[in-house]
Amino acid sequence: MTRNILRREFLKCALASAVAIPVLSASDARAAGLTPLDPTDPVAQALGFVANAAKAPANPAFKPGQHCGVCMQYQGKSSDATAACGIFAGHSVPSGGWCSAFAQRA
Repeated sequence: MTRNILRREFLKCALASAVAIPVLSASDARAAGLTPLDPTDPVAQALGFVANAAKAPANPAFKPGQHCGVCMQYQGKSSDATAACGIFAGHSVPSGGWCSAFAQRA
């Protein structure tokens, strides 16, 4: 009888894993389908978006070390080259970018 319980638990875990893995990797696929944010976009310009924070023009809001990859709005891992952004819906932003809506991740 103990064998049936172990087998049942194993099958439950296997089924849960088969469902969870594709769902978790779907976020990467969604980011890949987004169009890159154009720095000439009116919203991007209003927020002072730059694709490379190292080349950010003089802006009193910018502090060294700030970039999209460590912002709360960046919807990927900081190691991702690009990801979706909560500010620029429908677009991906580079991890090394920056805008004045920057908010440090906790």
